[in-house]
Amino acid sequence: MKSDVTLKSNDRILILDAKYYEHSFQTNFGRETVHSANLYQIFAYVKNKAIENPGYKVGGMLLYAENGRKENVTYDMSGNPIIVKTLDLNQEFTEIRKQLDGVVKEYFFR
Repeated sequence: MKSDVTLKSNDRILILDAKYYEHSFQTNFGRETVHSANLYQIFAYVKNKAIENPGYKVGGMLLYAENGRKENVTYDMSGNPIIVKTLDLNQEFTEIRKQLDGVVKEYFFR
């Protein structure tokens, strides 16, 4: 298993997995939710990395291309934060970079 990006600083590790779908969220019983397979995948990455790095706070982030819906939610999955966030790619790269910098600050400097 190999994630898209792994960031490490001091006592924290953040695993990012970028996704793109025509519809970023699935509909179950009339309610939009995160694709469960994606949650299980990032959770597996996080748990494996936590085993490899005892003493580190390990979190995961599913980063979706924004396509009509903004999302920024954090789940606690067995003591690990799993963040689901959308990224607006319909703008200049300088603005996209600001969003990505914000992702890093949100996890490592809170």
